Amino acid sequence: MYTIYGFYKFKKIKFLKKYKSLFQKEIFKNNLRGTIIFSTEGMNGTIAGKKANINKLIKILKGQFRLKDFDSTNESQSNFQPFHKGKIKIKNEVVPLGLKVNSKNKKLNRYISGKSWNKLISDKETLVVDARKPFEYDVGTFKNAINAKIQNFRDFPKYLKRMNKTKPVAMFCTGGIRCEKASIFLKRKGFKNVFQLKGGILNYLNKTKKKNSLWQGECFVFDNRISLKHKLKKGTYSVCSGCRSPFSVKDKKSYKYEEGVSCPRCYDKLSNSQKIRFRMRQNQINLAKKAGKKHKFQKEF
Repeated sequence: MYTIYGFYKFKKIKFLKKYKSLFQKEIFKNNLRGTIIFSTEGMNGTIAGKKANINKLIKILKGQFRLKDFDSTNESQSNFQPFHKGKIKIKNEVVPLGLKVNSKNKKLNRYISGKSWNKLISDKETLVVDARKPFEYDVGTFKNAINAKIQNFRDFPKYLKRMNKTKPVAMFCTGGIRCEKASIFLKRKGFKNVFQLKGGILNYLNKTKKKNSLWQGECFVFDNRISLKHKLKKGTYSVCSGCRSPFSVKDKKSYKYEEGVSCPRCYDKLSNSQKIRFRMRQNQINLAKKAGKKHKFQKEF
């Protein structure tokens, strides 16, 4: 059984190359996979492996940066390793928005969870904003949520500027980090009542009983599990080899679905030459399976 551990922390960091080298070695030594991003504004990561090895890495991470705790964490289990590699990356921002977060502006953020969150998003006056991409929204979202239809998070401010400043805003994303930045942006633009889901969707699904939940569908995740349900159990979605978009069990019944080639989302967009090439790739994967081997293209995400 593998443990998947997600975390983020906004904290001023120097010597990024030094930490990249150090933690790349630690990930390899502890046989962990996933990604940790370091930036001058903080860190954001999701790693998977044996629980004891994750604990070793987290202990070193907290020790190096003198952390008592992270801003947010989430933990789930999988019977397979959901990542292909272990990577440490250096970026300008932990999530791109053109806005740096520090301890002063982050303190102004207002967090809400559980029953209070349900009550807030059930109010007709509340603007319930999904801070994720459209394909994530399509897999699952909260009742009454607005699809911002933003393909790149850096463009999110363009949507936020069009919102009504007089209404309360309830914002959510997968783990919470995208909302940290979006909340700060809104406050700078004069929004008074901005709330974000504490710990993101993953913590809500893990802690909220299904009968009390206002979540509809499943939650897309950026690893080979593809989607998660309540209690963070593996969902039913797969990823299309043609367009890398998630598709449902229902989508598989469409004539536009062909394993390893296309799904209803991309069938009409792919050229004949692309479809031929994808069929050849899928044939190689099938032959490898029959031989009891794993083909290099045999990946879900």
